[in-house]
Amino acid sequence: MPKSSPASVMDAQCPSRLVLDRIADKWTALIIQLLSKKTMRYAELQREIGGISQKMLTQTLRSLERDGLVDRKVYPVVPPKVEYSLSRLGRTLIEPLRALCRWSEKHLPELQANRARARAQAARDQSAAA
Repeated sequence: MPKSSPASVMDAQCPSRLVLDRIADKWTALIIQLLSKKTMRYAELQREIGGISQKMLTQTLRSLERDGLVDRKVYPVVPPKVEYSLSRLGRTLIEPLRALCRWSEKHLPELQANRARARAQAARDQSAAA
């Protein structure tokens, strides 16, 4: 039996890249942040997350459920009632993603200034080449 190598996101063939893709997604980060506070229904999540489409929310929740990060509970009532909450595994993402969100908020002005400088430089370069 071949010896398995340790997981490495740097290895193009390693399945850990799929995990990184899932947890590094902006919609995943926002959903995890909201569900870290309480169990929520679909419409609540959609109201709280500005700019997310119904299709994207549905796809992201399905992926998170498939990966075992979110639990989905369906109540046998009419109209249907479905609630989403973080699983035990999903709760392990709260702190890392919270830290990433805090970093984004803290460094936003600097990032915006850098982008503005880069756009201005690109405009100068383009007009010089014309």
